[in-house]
Amino acid sequence: MKKLLNTLYVTTEGAALRKDGENLVAEVEGRAPVRVPFHMLASVVAFGPVLLSPPLMQACASRGVVIALFDRNGRFQARVEGPTTGNVLLRRAQYRASERPEAIVKGLVAAKVANQRAVLQRALRDYSEETPPPEKAAIEGAIARLGGVLRTISCSEADVDALRGAEGEAARLYFSVFDHLVRSPDAGIVFRGRSRRPPLDPMNALLSFLYTLLTHDCRSAAESVGLDPSVGFLHRDRPGRPSLALDLMEELRPALVDRLALSLVNRRQIRIGDFKQEDNGAVLMTEDGRKTVLAAWQERKKAERRHPFLEETAPLGLVPLLQAQLLARHLRGDLDAYPPWFWK
Repeated sequence: MKKLLNTLYVTTEGAALRKDGENLVAEVEGRAPVRVPFHMLASVVAFGPVLLSPPLMQACASRGVVIALFDRNGRFQARVEGPTTGNVLLRRAQYRASERPEAIVKGLVAAKVANQRAVLQRALRDYSEETPPPEKAAIEGAIARLGGVLRTISCSEADVDALRGAEGEAARLYFSVFDHLVRSPDAGIVFRGRSRRPPLDPMNALLSFLYTLLTHDCRSAAESVGLDPSVGFLHRDRPGRPSLALDLMEELRPALVDRLALSLVNRRQIRIGDFKQEDNGAVLMTEDGRKTVLAAWQERKKAERRHPFLEETAPLGLVPLLQAQLLARHLRGDLDAYPPWFWK
């Protein structure tokens, strides 16, 4: 089992990162420097204007430590990494499979819908007595209809466009009742339907920030096993889009991100003061809010679950890597089908 290495998140604007021997050193004016050995790092994620020294970038590239750069609002800007690795035969198999992706897409969509349904079921079980009857009826209705979508996916030989349509229908059902799962004492923390660029309410801002972190992990997982992160199956190819990383994250989003977002809000770890509204209506997280979320994200990744296919217990932070490995095994012909990850 691969060791779960750390990701260093740098959220303080003006921080300076440099190399000192076999360590990465992060310095902020007026504060004691932070030292992290390279052998404990998997990646560095920096938000906003952060200084990176050339020797540090060279050291990270040579050691396989990816540096990902985002703007202060969490939008991806660039990646610094070493030479591209990967098995050319595996990538050729990936490209061939992308021409007829129905079987892989079916597994991805089925797992995503099942995991969305599980999130609603868990929330209803945890807060059954506190949920007003109209909201409870709405959630139960969404659960039943998601079950119908799941049966349709499992029993049909639908083409990719039909599967994408089923995924879209499931997303609409799921997010139509998502606000009923939010139990913050702050009236301003609401979910008004999914909005992305920009997020228009606090819950969307929180979800988008966490989805950005998961996308980074899924892209790194795909590259680490030799797959091309730009060529996916469910998501159409588009210049600059990490389609395979987006594919891998779809089945993981409900359990890894949505549940965490709800827990942070419902347990009052994230409050309305952790958000700010821009002049254009966009709602973004503050620096302190991001720090709270990043700490919770790292802890969430340490939680262990039994993998339904491998029948081994592993940290949630390794699930993207495990799924990328299973996809690679399927593409090489070692597995008859891609085994998606179902959250239980």
